[in-house]
Amino acid sequence: MLAHSLKSVRAAAAAAWMPLSRTMATGAANPRVFFDVEHETGPVGRIVFELRADVAPRTAENFRALCTGEKGKGKSGRPLHYKGSPFHRIIPDFMVQGGDFTAGNGTGGESIYGAKFADENFTLKHDSPYLLSMANAGPNTNGSQFFITTAVTSWLDGKHTVFGKVVEGEDIVRKLESTGTASGATRGMSFIADCGELER
Repeated sequence: MLAHSLKSVRAAAAAAWMPLSRTMATGAANPRVFFDVEHETGPVGRIVFELRADVAPRTAENFRALCTGEKGKGKSGRPLHYKGSPFHRIIPDFMVQGGDFTAGNGTGGESIYGAKFADENFTLKHDSPYLLSMANAGPNTNGSQFFITTAVTSWLDGKHTVFGKVVEGEDIVRKLESTGTASGATRGMSFIADCGELER
């Protein structure tokens, strides 16, 4: 009975991340976006994400548009674009955080909807590494900052919105992780040299 239950749970978890060719809401493919990552010592490589627009469309659209830079300048006067922004906080066996394109240190950022927007849902769980989730400063304070998990982080369930997953470049995430420390301070600067949306 227990073995059957565990098998069912694993199957359900796998199904939740099964690549979907079309979103339920619009019939469009879930978008894929990329980061070309560099360290101050040179190029690191490319990370490709699938954004779960079928589960968290508003959050996915914010991230997608910040990858393309298509929304122009925000209320801060800075381009709404991840290009050039650093990974400012990296903790091994936890996560890689970035997305602060206004201050670059974790105190800034801005969404395409204005400064902050509400938590969309907590449907997807932090149940594996390589998940893409929104960083925040408490309930309903989502902006542009995000993190990529490098371990299971279940204590974040119900507090942060998971909206995507790494589908290529897990090794690049691990390279980024290796530049972090227990305090979150990074050894040298790693940043998003380029980013955008991939055709599906």
